[in-house]
Amino acid sequence: MIKNDRQYRITKSQAAKLEQALARETKADDSTKLHPLLRKAQSDALRSQFAELRSEIKQYEALRSGKQTTLRVKSFDDLPQALIQGRIAAGLSQKELAERLGLKEQQIQRYEATDYASASLTRVCEVARSLGLKVKAEASVA
Repeated sequence: MIKNDRQYRITKSQAAKLEQALARETKADDSTKLHPLLRKAQSDALRSQFAELRSEIKQYEALRSGKQTTLRVKSFDDLPQALIQGRIAAGLSQKELAERLGLKEQQIQRYEATDYASASLTRVCEVARSLGLKVKAEASVA
C-alpha cells in the first residue's frame, strides 16, 4: 500500500522501469540461452509485479482525487489501513495530520510504517476523529 507522496513517486518510477523491462522482454529474440520455461516464468513474474504496482498506484490516485469516499473494513485488523487511506482521501499529508493531533510528523510516520501497532486505542480514535471518519460497525462472535 502506498502511504505517502514519496512512496507514490518511487512506485511510479518502479512501474515505469518494469514496463520498460516488459517491452524489452517482448522484443527480445529467442537467441538467448534461457530455457523457454524459465523465460516464461521470468516474463510472468515481471507482469505480475507490474500489475501489482499499477493497482497500488490506481488505488492511491483514487484516494487522492477524492473519488473514493467509502473505505471498507472487513475486520478490526484492517482499521490501520483505513486510517491511512482516510488521511490520503482527506488530502492530508502526514505532517498535516500530526499538526491536527499536536504530534510530530515522525510519530505519524512511525504509526503508519507499523500500521499503528504502537498506537493506543485512544490514539486510534483521535486519528479517526481528526480525519472526520464515520464508522459503521458490526461485531459478531466467531
